[in-house]
Amino acid sequence: MPARFLGRWRRDRRGVSAVEFAFIAPILILCYFGVAELCGAMLAQRKAGHVASEIGDLVAQCQSVALSDFSSTGFWAVGSAVMYPLDTSPLSMRVTSISADSTGKVFTVAWSYDNSGALTKYATGTVLTNAALTGLVPANGSVIMSETRYVYTSPVAIVVKTALPFNSVFYLSPRQMTSIPPNSTACIS
Repeated sequence: MPARFLGRWRRDRRGVSAVEFAFIAPILILCYFGVAELCGAMLAQRKAGHVASEIGDLVAQCQSVALSDFSSTGFWAVGSAVMYPLDTSPLSMRVTSISADSTGKVFTVAWSYDNSGALTKYATGTVLTNAALTGLVPANGSVIMSETRYVYTSPVAIVVKTALPFNSVFYLSPRQMTSIPPNSTACIS
């Protein structure tokens, strides 16, 4: 009798799929969260790049800029709107006007504004030694440099446990003038 019972028990396959699922389910769940976190990080990186592009483009269209343009209702609001629905508290933005001398090899900061994040504004007159500017800024010309930094933190942090910093830099030529001066009046495009 016990031998017949053991033989029948060995041939019984009714619980095999439940056992297989118990082995595979944790791996599948981990893969699901990994893909979700990866997609969230990619979305944050792309949106941070779009913020730099949009803000730089808006500033490049102006004939002059004022401090009031860079407020929570001005250009920085555009950055927050582009980042939606992501959290905007880790978003840092900086827009800088860079002028070249008559040789086109010495680059100085004409003005710089930031949203008080991790990217602080440059002091006016600061000489920049950025290799990317060589050949980009014409002699006696200027360029608008728009930068963003976004630190992505996964909401579940199962696979991506550390914060990921994303930096984007865009260079845009002023559209209507050789350089965009700082002024007391708001952006005129």
